[in-house]
Amino acid sequence: MRHLTLVLLLTILIHQGCLHFHVEAGDGFIRARGVQFLLNGSPYYANGFNAYWLMYTASDPSQRSKVSAAFREAASHGLTVARTWAFSDGGYSPLQYSPGSYNEQMFKGLDFVIAEARRYGIKLILSLANNYDSFGGKKQYVNWARSRGQYLTSDDDFFRHPVVKGYYKNHIKTVLYRYNSFTGIHYKDDPTIMAWELMNEPRCTSDPSGRTIQAWITEMASFVKSIDRNHLLEAGLEGFYGPSTPQRNRLNPGLKIGTDFIANNRIPGIDFATAHAYPDQWLSSSSDQSQLSFLNNWLDTHIQDAQNILRKPILIAEFGKSWKDPGFSTYQRDLVFNTVYYKIYSSAKRGGAAAGGLFWQLLTEGMGNFRDGYEIVLGQPSSTANVIAQQAHKLNQIRKIFLRMRNVERWKRARAARARRGRWQGGKKGKRIGN
Repeated sequence: MRHLTLVLLLTILIHQGCLHFHVEAGDGFIRARGVQFLLNGSPYYANGFNAYWLMYTASDPSQRSKVSAAFREAASHGLTVARTWAFSDGGYSPLQYSPGSYNEQMFKGLDFVIAEARRYGIKLILSLANNYDSFGGKKQYVNWARSRGQYLTSDDDFFRHPVVKGYYKNHIKTVLYRYNSFTGIHYKDDPTIMAWELMNEPRCTSDPSGRTIQAWITEMASFVKSIDRNHLLEAGLEGFYGPSTPQRNRLNPGLKIGTDFIANNRIPGIDFATAHAYPDQWLSSSSDQSQLSFLNNWLDTHIQDAQNILRKPILIAEFGKSWKDPGFSTYQRDLVFNTVYYKIYSSAKRGGAAAGGLFWQLLTEGMGNFRDGYEIVLGQPSSTANVIAQQAHKLNQIRKIFLRMRNVERWKRARAARARRGRWQGGKKGKRIGN
């Protein structure tokens, strides 16, 4: 009965002109059209996960089975998208030793990740830099410039200084032009990659006006698109509101970090919006009920703003609940997952802007060193794994129904075209030709 209701709703939306299908070449790239993602002309929903560790683990051939296991378990639960790091700057086992100098072993690890994702039918969102010190981050870029005689006073000079921006642009170029040693495809031409992300959670606390981050995203989005127009691009934002929407700032969890959800996502070249959701971190002294109330408002507002103001799709690109939280229970974690998933499903079934969610984070067996409290191991049966699989099933049902509706519309158009041809040919037969 639920599916019948959904079919009727989608039929009404199509007949009212609320949903528009565009037939795309079957090239396997995900596109954004209005508030929807499309794959080969059909609506696409991203139920997925974060796994920042994929490249690092795959750089050791003896550990690659863990990458394969993670993708296999994800695919068996209906997951379709993984977000991971395409950076590791300086420090231990880096991808980039120093500006422009790369570790081929680490790059082959990323090659393997992309090849395995392709094998299991999983799309990738690849993040190109980190705001934080782990895996180098913007601090490493600034330190590289300092070591070469540049005078920089803050890690936030990552966003301002031309030398540092030059290093970062070189990294973008190197990754996008990379020739995959497993697939034989340049990254910029590989439809296994869904999107590039400029930075994981960019923050510029030294400029709460938002002008610095706005200028940086504008410049870097233009640079990425000058190389690669096949792939989608997003900024990596957590979703905090800024000066362009002062009436929304009360929704922020008391953080002023120099980003602006509306202004940043309006930038040309940014194809879809992102929001992260960590009420257990942002409101750590609040009750579970207060955190859940915040989460509901946070999601509702961002989905509405993506729909009505940005007119772009939105991904809830990180969310979760840590077992390290005081009084943790699996029931409370399932409530968080169900809240996020319900908001996405409610929007998606109406053809709205919510296009999916990626939980933090997926691990597989034997990865104890990577446990951070948020990990989900799908190989270990749990109620949370069931919640994840149910969401995948529900979004897949919407996709199938949209596809059926599109095929009905195509059939109607083809029938009407045949009828027009028949009338034209019939009229032609009744005319005299010549004198």
